Amino acid sequence: MRIIYYCDAGANALGVMLNDSQFLPLQDIAPDLPHTLKGLLQIEGWQATIEQRLDCVPSPRNIKDVRLLPVLPDASVIWCVGVNYKEHQDETGRGKQDQPMLFIRTSHGLIGAYDEMVCPRVSEQFDFEGELAVVIGKAGRHIARENAAAHIAGYAIFNDGSIRDWQRHTTQFCPGKNFEGTGPLGPWMMTADEFGDPYAQTITTRLNRETVQHTAISAMDHKIDALIQYISTIHTVRPGDIISTGTPGGVGMHRKPPLWLKAGDVVSVEITGLGTIRNPVISESSQV
Repeated sequence: MRIIYYCDAGANALGVMLNDSQFLPLQDIAPDLPHTLKGLLQIEGWQATIEQRLDCVPSPRNIKDVRLLPVLPDASVIWCVGVNYKEHQDETGRGKQDQPMLFIRTSHGLIGAYDEMVCPRVSEQFDFEGELAVVIGKAGRHIARENAAAHIAGYAIFNDGSIRDWQRHTTQFCPGKNFEGTGPLGPWMMTADEFGDPYAQTITTRLNRETVQHTAISAMDHKIDALIQYISTIHTVRPGDIISTGTPGGVGMHRKPPLWLKAGDVVSVEITGLGTIRNPVISESSQV
């Protein structure tokens, strides 16, 4: 099942994808369920409830007729994993990490799967980072690795747009990771049962249709179950929390010369079996 969050005529709502182009508004399927994904994930058996009602709804709608929003705009926490692929470890010179390198993004920078990414006026060092995002669906603390899968609701695609000079202001990454308009998330959350084995898939980032990142997700260093175990030791993970699992090598910062995003570019991130997000890039000064 694929869940979208969209805006139509000024109203925000959840939808259920029927195929790559058609969806059903959740309010037509199950008006008694919450109308945000974070709220929905807190309802036990929400997926089964929707599946039971899919045949009793009006005609589907076309996804092109609405604007996709970030699928979880109100995520309580977005844990991001640094240098979690060997190629990225090598290009940064950081090497293999004994423990996950973690930092937090807030929801302020999240945008939709096809929205415009914004180059801030204070920097020209705007970089791309295609990533697989894991959405938590069941609360837990001190979760064992062998039980981690039971806490995953689904997966989405994330571009951890990074303002590199601001990222390097201190040893903490957060300033450069939280500019507004820099974090596309979507195009939907695909439930874990439909996505299947994430390590059977690949992730590809393209800039103006040219491939700039490509790797098998199986090349991830700290695997998803280990990340859930580690983070749930710090605090209780809750429905609607996100873990973005890191980017492969090929980021713009470590190219010679550096390859920065600029107004007029189009950057996309594709994960096989999951979908694609595609975002034009604009300058902050061009925003109305």
